[in-house]
Amino acid sequence: MRILVVDDDMIALALLENALVDAGHEVQTACNGREALTVLRKGRHQLVISDWEMPEMNGLDLCRAIRSGEFTGYVYTMLLTGRDDSQDIVEGLSAGADDFITKPFNPAELLMRVRTGERILSLEMRDLTIFALAKLAESRDPETGAHLERVRNYAFILASDLAGRPEYAGLVDAQFARLVYLTSPLHDIGKVAIPDCVLLKPGRLSDREFDIMKTHTTLGARTLEAARREHPGAGFLRMACEIAATHHERYDGSGYPEGLIGENIPLSGRIVAVADVYDALTTKRIYKGAFGHDVARSIIVQGSGTHFDPKMVESFLRHEGDFLEVQRTYAEIQAEAA
Repeated sequence: MRILVVDDDMIALALLENALVDAGHEVQTACNGREALTVLRKGRHQLVISDWEMPEMNGLDLCRAIRSGEFTGYVYTMLLTGRDDSQDIVEGLSAGADDFITKPFNPAELLMRVRTGERILSLEMRDLTIFALAKLAESRDPETGAHLERVRNYAFILASDLAGRPEYAGLVDAQFARLVYLTSPLHDIGKVAIPDCVLLKPGRLSDREFDIMKTHTTLGARTLEAARREHPGAGFLRMACEIAATHHERYDGSGYPEGLIGENIPLSGRIVAVADVYDALTTKRIYKGAFGHDVARSIIVQGSGTHFDPKMVESFLRHEGDFLEVQRTYAEIQAEAA
């Protein structure tokens, strides 16, 4: 496991690092919360052990920053502290800490608590499995490239923007944004049931063929709903069903499969609609070339209030630069892999 240890006390930092390295973990260190955030943005650390009292940014503020929604993967956070008052524990948990270690720490207890963190983090294998299933469905269409990766990043950008806006308080938060990121790759899972002669047709689809193509929404939703019935406690499946069923609905009711109107379309579906269309416009497909960002922007703006929720279009316009950065990043990855 990759662990980041944060403490302004160099002796304590060295003791923690040695105990963890001896146990076989890969360890990186930081001297305060601000430095720790810089390290976290550059790497894939799954677990953070942080002192509570530090200069520049203390452990509580570091926990809050980690839970703000910037990181798509879950970061398990442990606070190292001499505090043991119940109010302090409540404050730490409220800030987003997962566990506490009392100073001076016992190395055996430290390693057991890290092992507990490992068990909880293993739940992220669920996320990997979800994405693997989505990629399996996508693999039938060699033209889509990194479509799922781009769409989930675009959707995360939009959802994170909404989480910071007062009109969505109580409805959208960092957890909602992360669920959108997790489940949006399943939006086209129903395409596994679409015949190749329709899915891979290089030209325009006939009315009959388009009717067949449209069934991918209901087929995907039914498949995910069946899984949800078997595992009713898996809340992420509810959003996955919503997205699969409604990402082709249109704000004015002219979409499919149900012709839902306005806010009758689940918010997750309205978010993914913008992300999916933007990616379809800006990438080469078997039936079309790639449009530039300005053309895609114009089409999305023109669709505000008809195809798209105007609020989602406003969010898109606030974060055009972030969309372009995602586009550039995956273009570079694909070029390196070629």
